[in-house]
Formats: sequence, C-alpha cells, structure tokens
Amino acid sequence: MTKPIRVWVSPPGSNSWKVIFVIEELGLPYELVSLRFENIKKKPFTDVNPNGRVPAIEDPNTDMTLWETGAIIQYLIAQYDAEHKLSYATFKEQNLCNQWLMFQVSGQGPYYGQCTWFTYLHKEKIPSAIERYADEVRRVLGVLEGVLAAKPEPRWLVGDRMTFADMAFVPWNNRLELLLSVPEEKKWEGIPHVQAWHESMTSRPSWIKSMEVRARLMDEQGLDWNGMPKGTKSFHEYQESIAAADKSEEHP
Repeated sequence: MTKPIRVWVSPPGSNSWKVIFVIEELGLPYELVSLRFENIKKKPFTDVNPNGRVPAIEDPNTDMTLWETGAIIQYLIAQYDAEHKLSYATFKEQNLCNQWLMFQVSGQGPYYGQCTWFTYLHKEKIPSAIERYADEVRRVLGVLEGVLAAKPEPRWLVGDRMTFADMAFVPWNNRLELLLSVPEEKKWEGIPHVQAWHESMTSRPSWIKSMEVRARLMDEQGLDWNGMPKGTKSFHEYQESIAAADKSEEHP
C-alpha cells in the first residue's frame, strides 16, 4: 500500500498547486505541511529545500526528497503513472511533454511571477516593469493560443488527451484578470482556444478539490486573495511586520 507523500506548500503561491493537481489526478495519498510565507526560508523547511522555495516533497515509499516543481512532476509521473494516465509510453510524446513542461517552468512561471511582483508587491510602482511583464504574459498566452488553434479537436499540447504538460499551466493561468488588471469577462479576449483548454481542466474534480484545499489553508492562515494577511495594505508593510517579529524573537 502506498504511504502518503508529504508535500510542503505555501497556500498563496501557484507552484505548489501544480504538484497537488497532479497528485490528485493520479489518486495518490498525501499529507500537507502548510507553511506561512515568513517560515519558508527558515528551518525546518530549509533542511528539506535549501533554496527555501515551495513546493517540496518527501516520499517515504522511495526515500526521496525533491524540490523544484518540474523535477517533482517528472518524478511523480515516472514513479506513479505506470498506466500513463497523464503521460505517454511513446518516446516522441514523452519528450514533447517534457518540452512543454520546461516551457512552463522557464517561460510561463517566471514571467507571470514577475508580473505579479511588479503589479502588486513591489514597494514602488514602476510602469515600465509592469508593462514589460504584462506583455510577456500576453506573449506566452499567444504561443499557447497559436499551438492549440492548430491542433485538431480535442485540443491538447501533446497528443489527443490531457497530460501533465497541460496541467502544469493551470495554476498560473487561473487568475489572469488579476495579472493583466482586466475585468473577469475580458481576460480571455483573443485567446478562445486557451480559454477552452483551461476551462476543460479547471472543471475536473481533481482541480476543484485542490482549490478547496487551497482556500481552506488560506483561511487557516488568515490570508487575503493576494497572499498577504487580511488588513495588510502592502507587501512592504507585511515584510516590515515579519522583520519586527523576527527581531522580537531574537531579543525577547
């Protein structure tokens, strides 16, 4: 019997939920360690991931500790997707799936993350930075739209069914209206195939459950939609409160 995989997460960030989505879809048992933002770069988590970034996993079934979402997803597929529910057995399709996963972790994730940072979290508003990263978000969406539009129905990045490559894009695409500062009804303008692709995945029970877990953990930590404690006006204010708390612990 498979023992639960321990997954270290921080509820607000998108990256943790790529891994949870895959785990849920594979039906694997898991247990969560939910970290507050201020504890991500502290022990005990830095003993698991010295880089101090979530997610990370500890798998007692293989004695494997692993961090970086791309590596974790590839591991979960190799170890637990023997029936190729979310992957392919064929060499060509395996490599194409990995290609899209690498595009997600090197292209979508960093640009969307920087867009979030400069739009909402940076102490000073820098219009040129906000514009640059919003343009990069649109560029990535344009790449996805062009590729999906050229595919026959049903439209997936690789082959004729959903794989881990498709799933990896879902968490960051889930809040486009916030990233691009547009009304909800306008976030999919010009990218109808991305919308259909995205919504076909977010309607799955595995994603719905993942987001229910995320919402519960956010509530437990008293966090607003932006990942900051409710009532906090800015990320700078949040950082100052963390620094004050750390100083108080050092000099009680």
